Amino acid sequence: MVLLVIITGLSCTGKSTIGKQLAEKVGLTLFSRDRIKDILFDHFGVKDRDWSLKVGAAAYSIFYYEIEELLKGGSSAVVETNFNPKYDNAKILELQKKYKFDILQILFKAKGDILFQRFKKRSESGERHPGHCDHLNYEKFRSSLLMGRCEPLDVGGELVKVDTTEFSEVNLSQLEDSIRRHLKTDQE
Repeated sequence: MVLLVIITGLSCTGKSTIGKQLAEKVGLTLFSRDRIKDILFDHFGVKDRDWSLKVGAAAYSIFYYEIEELLKGGSSAVVETNFNPKYDNAKILELQKKYKFDILQILFKAKGDILFQRFKKRSESGERHPGHCDHLNYEKFRSSLLMGRCEPLDVGGELVKVDTTEFSEVNLSQLEDSIRRHLKTDQE
């Protein structure tokens, strides 16, 4: 069995940063939809919010294409984005029927006011690719970020919930152990 580690949560919960650390620690490939989107912005340019949404849709297609190629080849991976059960449940379940893999889903959440502050700070810091047009989305994302969490995918497997309100309190070793336990089980 192959393992698909799904890292999900709202914006600014630490998915990319923690996902990268975990993938490196356990020796798995990390696929990030935002990273694909950034590459597309670099290649095709930055415009407005509508353009960002179009690039995001293309990144989503590439993201799932790459995941399927890994699974087809029998490789485990860590994948991170703000998965939406409305769209992603069916996609993951379809892949699971085709390729039979184990799922470890890690759902990040944090206090809503902290997420909204992080979102604004990240947007204004210049660290995020300008193509995302985050500075134009404060009001659009305010209500969802203030909720502090999103729903997990309904795709089976183990679900681990992690509060990232204080990044210093996130137990990376415990998450790494969960991934290694699944990988070990898969190899037996």
